[in-house]
Amino acid sequence: MIKFDWQYTGDSPIYVRTFMRQQGISRTLLKQIKFSGGKICVDGIPVRVTYKMRANQRLEVTLPPEIPSDHLQVSNTSLEILYEDDHFLVVNKPAEVASVPSHIYADDSMVNRVKGYLIRTHAASQVTHIVTRLDRETSGIVIFAKHHFAHTVLDTQLKQHSLKKTYFCVVSGVVKQQHDVIDAPIGREPGSFIKRMVRQDGKSAQTEYWVAKRMAQSTLLRVRLHTGRTHQIRVHLASIGHPLVGDFLYGQQTNPWIHRQALHCASVSFYNPFAQRQITCYAPMPDDFATLIERENSI
Repeated sequence: MIKFDWQYTGDSPIYVRTFMRQQGISRTLLKQIKFSGGKICVDGIPVRVTYKMRANQRLEVTLPPEIPSDHLQVSNTSLEILYEDDHFLVVNKPAEVASVPSHIYADDSMVNRVKGYLIRTHAASQVTHIVTRLDRETSGIVIFAKHHFAHTVLDTQLKQHSLKKTYFCVVSGVVKQQHDVIDAPIGREPGSFIKRMVRQDGKSAQTEYWVAKRMAQSTLLRVRLHTGRTHQIRVHLASIGHPLVGDFLYGQQTNPWIHRQALHCASVSFYNPFAQRQITCYAPMPDDFATLIERENSI
């Protein structure tokens, strides 16, 4: 069982449910704790969420047990772990590996690999909670939470845009603007289930970029997302005439040095409330990405 405890240091009495919400426990998780086998105690005594805590009382919350899916296949392929504690697991995803299983990639996505890792390490919860995802061809950092509460914490940070992700990409052509923000709504392209496009009735999307290196026929960009739309970087950069090198969907897959879209999630930064500190992780550029920059720079 996974447990958390906090001491209330306020002056005025406070409802348990209010104090729990202040600690980051969502309404959904609160319901699960109440009705699915969790426990709520104050100074060791079980209480209802309407109980009023007084100064210096201690709240203990036990999360309900999480039941792993029998339908999720286990992969024992090793992981490149960038950060791990009792609450979070940050890994470096190779290109060509899907983030989540599908009917095409059912057995060896990152979710399958993390499930195998949680089982091998006898984790307190063996349910996989993926927080951030990458397209199959995109390399770099993917974050997993080790329990529902940790997932709730990071999901809130994503919605508040306080979880920061930085990407590097190589785009076709020489980008003239040293720095810019692309602010253009994104929606589905008519007739396609997969492809997106900039369209006025789409969802708001903002992508900020800085030129890191100009080469003869391409440009290395550092990119930060301010929203999280599907294919956002790929769509936005294609919309200004600079599609990603190797991107078959929004550009051309004709570069001899890389056989996928040249996009890499290089760093993430988030606040870990359980350790009360900021966590920043970095993933080195993979070999094909580094080779592409070297070759393009030598033209």
